[in-house]
Amino acid sequence: MKYWLRKTYKHYLMLLPFFIFFSIFFLYPILKGLNTSFYKWDSVNPAVFVGFQNYIHLLKSRDFIISFTNILKYVSITVPLGITVAFALALFVNSLTGPVANFFRSAYFVPTMMPLFLAASVWRWMYAPEVGIINTAIQALGLESVNWLKDPSVMIYALIVVDVWRSAGWNMVILLAGLKNIPNDYYDAAKVDGANQWQELIYITIPLLESVLFFVIAQGFIFALQVFDAPWLLTLSTTQGYGGRLKALLFPVMDMFGRAFGVYKFGEASAYGFLLTVLIMMITAILFLLRRKD
Repeated sequence: MKYWLRKTYKHYLMLLPFFIFFSIFFLYPILKGLNTSFYKWDSVNPAVFVGFQNYIHLLKSRDFIISFTNILKYVSITVPLGITVAFALALFVNSLTGPVANFFRSAYFVPTMMPLFLAASVWRWMYAPEVGIINTAIQALGLESVNWLKDPSVMIYALIVVDVWRSAGWNMVILLAGLKNIPNDYYDAAKVDGANQWQELIYITIPLLESVLFFVIAQGFIFALQVFDAPWLLTLSTTQGYGGRLKALLFPVMDMFGRAFGVYKFGEASAYGFLLTVLIMMITAILFLLRRKD
């Protein structure tokens, strides 16, 4: 045992700074937030222990139900659609060579680098009821304009378009890197056997890209469940009013932020954050279990 300690203690000392910062800036805030979720606290008056009352009040809250209904609808559409678009773009760019490939790879990645407040301003103008470019095109086809950011029946779809537009470039780069790592020998052998492009995609590309696709899917779920900034900016939300008309773009992180800094219910906000964390962990665990089974 002493020999093992003499041999390895230097390595653990090198890891010690990471564990210190991890504990201070990651582990401690999580435990502190979990502890706060059992108290009624407005950051001014002393905290009062209320047990599970914050969780019970949340689960009965109308906004909580609306936010989770919205997030389930949002995630079920934006994750598969975004990954499909990114995969199609990656296949397209991978088929190109030289400066043309570099141009399209850079062009598709630009939305990811654009500051979100600027992207939201551009999309708000594009969605404008009368002068926006989207409604102008719709009216040119003889159809009525759509109030994309005020009509509750279409607001979530307007958000999904923005999200896919922003995330497709990032996912495309990751998937493109995976495509570049697939040896051409597999495709050459498939061509010799008479396989067409669809068969190459199904039996070679997707199976050999499985680990990269899994990463993109898991990351997509985690990011989508935490959506906040895009709907907040598109609806010009404030801590006193957020989520847009009829709460059509109300999501869990927005509701949590509003409860904390709008009405100063930090106990409820902490409980909200813990419930969302558990949901994200459960979905991630399910994805890992499904992958292990496959």
